[in-house]
Amino acid sequence: MEPNIFDKIHDIDLKKTMEKSYIDYAMSVIASRALPDVRDGLKPVQRRVLYSMAELNNGPDKPHRKSARIVGDTMGKYHPHGDSSIYGALVNMAQRWSMRYMLVDGHGNFGSIDGDGAAAMRYTEARLSKISVEMLADIYKDTVDFIPNFDETEKEPTVLPSRFPNLLVNGGTGIAVGMATNIPPHNLREVIAAVVKIIDNQVEEGRQTSMEEVLQIIKGPDFPTGAEILGTRGIEEAYRTGRGKIRVRAVTNIETAPNGKSHIIVTELPYLVNKARLIEKIAELVKTKKIDGITGITDESNREGIRINIELRRDVNANVLLNQLLKHTQLQDSFGVIMLALVNNEPKVLNILQMLEYYLDHQKDVVTRRTKYDLNKAEERAHILEGLLKALDHIDEVIRIIRGSANVAEAKRVLMERFELTDPQAQAIVDMRLRALTGLEREKLENEYKELEAKIAELRAILADENKLLGVIKKEILVISEKYGDDRRTKIGFDDDMSVEDLISDDDTVIAMTNLGYIKRMSVDNFKSQNRGGKGIKGMQTIDEDFIEDLLMTTNHHYIMFFTNTGRCYRIKAYEIPEAGRTARGTAIVNLLQLQPGEKVTAAIPMREIDDDKYLFMATKGGMVKKTRMCEYSNMRKTGLQAILLREGDELIEVKVTDNTEDIFLATKFGMSIRFKETDARITGRVSYGVIGMKLDEGDEVIGMQMASQGEYMLVASEKGYGKRTRISEFKLQLRGGKGLLCYNVTEKTGNLVGMKLLDDGRDIMLITNEGILIRMGVDDISIIGRNTSGVKLMSIDADSDVRVASIAKVRESSRQDEEDENVVDPESMENEDGETTEE
Repeated sequence: MEPNIFDKIHDIDLKKTMEKSYIDYAMSVIASRALPDVRDGLKPVQRRVLYSMAELNNGPDKPHRKSARIVGDTMGKYHPHGDSSIYGALVNMAQRWSMRYMLVDGHGNFGSIDGDGAAAMRYTEARLSKISVEMLADIYKDTVDFIPNFDETEKEPTVLPSRFPNLLVNGGTGIAVGMATNIPPHNLREVIAAVVKIIDNQVEEGRQTSMEEVLQIIKGPDFPTGAEILGTRGIEEAYRTGRGKIRVRAVTNIETAPNGKSHIIVTELPYLVNKARLIEKIAELVKTKKIDGITGITDESNREGIRINIELRRDVNANVLLNQLLKHTQLQDSFGVIMLALVNNEPKVLNILQMLEYYLDHQKDVVTRRTKYDLNKAEERAHILEGLLKALDHIDEVIRIIRGSANVAEAKRVLMERFELTDPQAQAIVDMRLRALTGLEREKLENEYKELEAKIAELRAILADENKLLGVIKKEILVISEKYGDDRRTKIGFDDDMSVEDLISDDDTVIAMTNLGYIKRMSVDNFKSQNRGGKGIKGMQTIDEDFIEDLLMTTNHHYIMFFTNTGRCYRIKAYEIPEAGRTARGTAIVNLLQLQPGEKVTAAIPMREIDDDKYLFMATKGGMVKKTRMCEYSNMRKTGLQAILLREGDELIEVKVTDNTEDIFLATKFGMSIRFKETDARITGRVSYGVIGMKLDEGDEVIGMQMASQGEYMLVASEKGYGKRTRISEFKLQLRGGKGLLCYNVTEKTGNLVGMKLLDDGRDIMLITNEGILIRMGVDDISIIGRNTSGVKLMSIDADSDVRVASIAKVRESSRQDEEDENVVDPESMENEDGETTEE
C-alpha cells in the first residue's frame, strides 16, 4: 500500500525558524536595499537605475527617454522588484529640493516641494545629468567588479567608479532593520577640497590628516533648500562621532507694509520640510488659538523660489510671533545625523574623516585598475605595431611569402617562422591594407609607436608610485570641482546661546538708520569729502520717501542703546547689526529689536559699558527734558525698558551722555534756541516725565539738543538747503523753561530748520535729503554769521521739487592711529579705548 504523503510531517522549532528567516531578511535589507555603500554613496536600486541608463546610452548629450523604458529595463535586467520603488528612486534623483547635485535630468512633472507626487512614468522622461556621467566614468575599463544579475543573463556592477565623493555630496537616508542612516548633503567644492587636503598631506608630508584640518575645510552640511544652521556644536559632534543633531532654521525677513502692518516673509525652508504641510500647520495653530496675531498666510512661491507671506495684526510684535512659529512649526527643525554606510558590505557608523579615507581608497582602486586596463591595451597595440613596422622593413619578402602561400593559415605560419612574429602580429600583417605601404602611413605608424611607448612608461610609473597615483586622482577630482562646484546655499549662523564676540574684530564702524526704520553697519572707508553747494552722492537705496536719519560711528564691540519715539530703550551690540554696502538699504530694525507697532528709533548712543558716574540727558519734541543716572538702564531686557514717560502727542527726539557739568542747547524748527545749565534739571528716576526745558509757540517743536562741550559754533540747516554757523558765545545762559533766543531767521525761501549741531573748525558734516542723497562738506566753508540771519546755501535743491534736507550729521577723524586721513561719521559722544566716554 502507498504511504500517505501526509505522514511525512517534520517537527520544526518555530522560534529557530523565525529567528533564521528574520535574520536573513534583516541582512538582505541592510546589505542590499536600504543602506548606501561608502564608496559611491548609492543604494542598490539607485545604482541599478543609473547603470541601466548608461546601458541605454541615455546620457546628457542624448534626448530624454521615457521613464517607463528606464524603469522597465532596470526591473527586467537588474532589479526584480516593484516598478513603483524603482520609479520612486528615479524621481528622487531628479528633484532639485531632494538632491544637492541631481543625478538624473528629468523632463516633465517630477513632483513639488509641497509633497505632490510625480506624474506617472509613462508621461515623464529622463536622462543622466552631466554630473552623474562622472559617477559612471570609466566603468567599462574594468575599474569595478561585475557580478551576474538575478537570473544570470546579464552582468551588473557591485559599485560605481564614482569620480566624486557622492556619499557626502548628496547625502542619503535609509531605514533598514534595527538601524537607519541619515547623511546630510554637502557642498561639492568643500568635500573635494578636503579630499585634496588628505592627498596633499600624504604626498608632500607623508602624514595622516587630522580631524581638525577636515573641520576647517568642510564647514557643515549644505542643503539644496538653503536655510540656516544654528551653531556649530551639532555639526562638530556629527562629524567627529558620526552622530549628532543639527538645528536648521528657515530664512525669514520682517517687512513693514505701507499700511503699517508687519509681514513675516519666509524665503528658504529647512531640508525635507513639506511647504504645504507647514502652511497647514500654521493655519491650524491660528485656528486653535495657540498663536494669536496672524491675519493671513499666502504662498507666493514661483519657479524663482519660495516665498511664504505671513501677515500680522498691527498691534503684534513680529519678533515675538516669529519665535512662537519657530517653536511650534517646522520653520525650525532638527536634522538627526547618523553617518551609517556599508563598508565591505557591513554597516558601520563613520566619522567624516573615515568616510573621506574610504572614498579615497576606492579611488585608488579605481584609478589603479583603469591604469592597468589602459596599460594592457597600450601594450597590445604596441605589440601589433612592432610587427607591422617589422613587415614594412621587409615588405618585398612579406609580399612574396603571402603571394606564394596557398591560404591565410599557411601565410601566417611562414611569416611567424621567418620573422619571429606572434600570432596577433602575423594576423595584423595579413590584414594590412596596401595603403600602409605609402610613406605617410609608415610615418603615422612610427609616431603612434613612439607615443605609445611614452604612454606605457607613464602608466607604469603611476602603477609603481602611490604618490603619482594620488596626483592623478587629485588632478581629475579638481577638474570636477571646477566644472560642477557652486557656492554654499546653507548659511551657518550663530546659536542663540553662543558667544560670538571672540570671532569678531573690534573695528571702527558706521551705523546708518533711516526714517522708515532700516539699519545697516558699514566700513568707515565708504565716505569721501565733497565741496559746499554740490549735489552729493547716493547714500543708500531707499524706498519711496525714506532717508537716512541717523549716522553714528562706533566700534563692533560697543553696545548701541536705541531710544524710540515712545520713550522706550533697547540695547544690542554693534556687530549684531548686519553689514551692508553704501548703497544697500539695510535690514529692517524690527528684525533686530522687538519694537511695538508704530514705534521708531529716534536716538542711538554707542557705549562700551554702563558708567555709574554718568547721566543720560533726554529731550522731547514738546520741549521736556529729563536727566537720569545711567546705571538705572543696566538691567536691559530683550523687550526693552521704559526710558521716559511722555505726554500725549509728545515724542523722545534726542539722548546724550553727560557728567552733570554741561551747558545744554535746544533748538526748534521755527528758529528759536535756548542755553541752560544741566544742573537746572534735577535728577529723576527712569520712569518719569522729566521737567520743562523750553516753552514752545503753537506748532513749534524741538529739532535738536546739543552740549556746549561739543563745539564752539552752532551749525543749523534748513529743509531747503540753507544754513550757517554762529558762535555759541552769542547765546547767553538762561534758565530752563524760557522761550529762548532767535537762532535763525526762518523764511519761505529757507524753510523750517531740520537740524542743529555744535562743532569746531576743521570738522566735516553730512546733509541727507529725503531721497537718500548725501553731501559732505567741511564746516570751514560755511559762513560764521549772527543769530538773526538765514545763512548761505549749503546744498543745491530744486525749489519746485519735493526734495528737502531731512537731517544733518557730524563727521569726525577716526580715532585709530593706523587709519591715516580716514574720515568717519561722528557719534555725539565717542568712547576711548578704556571704554570711558569722551565728550566733544
